[in-house]
Amino acid sequence: MAIGLHDDTSWVSEGWWSIKQNSCATLKQGALTSRYYYIYARQNDGKDGWGGKAQMCIRPKKEFTIRGVEDCVARGYERAGFFEIDTGEQSSWTVQLTEPIEQGTGGR
Repeated sequence: MAIGLHDDTSWVSEGWWSIKQNSCATLKQGALTSRYYYIYARQNDGKDGWGGKAQMCIRPKKEFTIRGVEDCVARGYERAGFFEIDTGEQSSWTVQLTEPIEQGTGGR
């Protein structure tokens, strides 16, 4: 899992946190400092799992902290779509990632 946010000066993306299935992990210690956070996650096999429209930089298979969202590929990174989480200015927030429902399975 990777996380993105805008701190006092720029956009920052960080990763990777390895989270086992059916478990919980704290990505940021202490009170939240931003209202909006951005999440991107891949499954162990490298397939995209959870993402969105907010484009940020990542470094596949290596831990990273990357400042800025511009020119990802030119700087040697990949671009990935993160999904936005509006915490409503709460001091803590929990996100639950669930398996996507496959089309045609009858699930809702």
